[in-house]
Amino acid sequence: MSDTKPGKTLTLKKKPAAAAPDAEQKRPKRAGARARQVAQLEREREKKQPTPAALPVAAPAPAREADERVREAPPRRNRERSPRAPARAEIFRVFAPCPHGLEDALAAEMQALGFDDATPDRAGCQFHADWTGILRANLYSRLATRILVEVNHGPVHHEDDILDLAMDTPWERWFGAEQTLRVDTSAIRSPMQSLQYCNLRAKDGICDRLRDREGERPDIDTVRPDARVHLFLTEDTGTLYLDTSGESLFKRGWRLEKGEAPLRENLAAGLLALAGWDPSQALMDPFCGSGTILIEAAWIALGVPAGIWRPFGFERLRNHDARHWRDIKDDARSHIATQLESPIVGYDLDGHAIDAARANLERAWLTTDAIRFEVGDARHVRPPADTGWLVTNPPYGERLEQEDDALWADWAQNLKQHYSGWQVSIISSDLDLPRRMRLKPLRRYPLHNGSLDCRLFNFEMVTASYRKPK
Repeated sequence: MSDTKPGKTLTLKKKPAAAAPDAEQKRPKRAGARARQVAQLEREREKKQPTPAALPVAAPAPAREADERVREAPPRRNRERSPRAPARAEIFRVFAPCPHGLEDALAAEMQALGFDDATPDRAGCQFHADWTGILRANLYSRLATRILVEVNHGPVHHEDDILDLAMDTPWERWFGAEQTLRVDTSAIRSPMQSLQYCNLRAKDGICDRLRDREGERPDIDTVRPDARVHLFLTEDTGTLYLDTSGESLFKRGWRLEKGEAPLRENLAAGLLALAGWDPSQALMDPFCGSGTILIEAAWIALGVPAGIWRPFGFERLRNHDARHWRDIKDDARSHIATQLESPIVGYDLDGHAIDAARANLERAWLTTDAIRFEVGDARHVRPPADTGWLVTNPPYGERLEQEDDALWADWAQNLKQHYSGWQVSIISSDLDLPRRMRLKPLRRYPLHNGSLDCRLFNFEMVTASYRKPK
């Protein structure tokens, strides 16, 4: 046996048993009134105690029977504690809102992330997930606007029903008076007269419950709250959601420079999804502005999670496991590629827009050679590869002056002559765009860019389809 002691091991030695003290040593001697009282109690106890002759004495059992009892007694074993079965993860019902028109694409994205029951819904999709899944959905989703966890649902026919619904929800599980709160309310076909009053009733119910259980009410902060709650009303029901995202998920944390009419990042990712872009193929945007579409594309091609550089609302909730969250992010970073397979190129006539795009590129932790941003005219620039995708958000509406109507015909001519084999996807609020460009779209997707009703037109540039008339 080695004399070397194993590291970080604690050995407990038993102390030698002390000799039993005699009766005189056991009992301390007392004096005075306390001594007389103790002596009197002992004398009374001795009077009540039966004599040894009166005590019942059991007859000794025969030796054979004793041996049998010993043999029949189950052997004593050192009871080993069996490993504790892992607690079953709690499953939550989740709603992820997104821009109108991206519902199917969002459901497909969630299914690809492992949420097999994801189904499209009005302006979003629904699925079920445990808490780790909720963290992953926030981290990886490129199309969702928020990740909302349903915490209560019930019938609502009057404003007071909202108060009761909020009072019956265990908010103390998620946050308390030490955190600030914001409540938002939305509705579809709700008979309530004032959504602002409904919002107030939900807020009162939350605060009253926390005051009753913890003695204080949380402060309200509408700008940067620690906890966000969403109330959604229908004709006869109300649903309360805990917002786990905080700031909207389209805020990736890199865009500070904005162009004249910037796309939100999740809509830009949605355009790439609906266009069917293959990340191993070339991509071009001849109206790139501040570079939103192309930077989103570079992150997709490299496998950079959409939320890897931003904070989330769940990090400020009670019982947040920072170590578990760090492990999830470390695993995500380990799968990020370092090199793009194909060129990504952006052009714009505005030199200031190109400067903004290059600044955003740097803030997105991408190298300067990841995306090529150059000043150029869409009517004249050539494709960077024989085949690829062109996805763009050209000027339309107020951004396009009347004297620039010839832009469409000139640009279309460039596409027909030099982009054979390319897939072209254009988002525009001009529903006559295909007619202006004299191109027939393979498909059109209804979308909303902010308040603008738009279409994403998908074209396939094939030389044979656009031959000049003889």
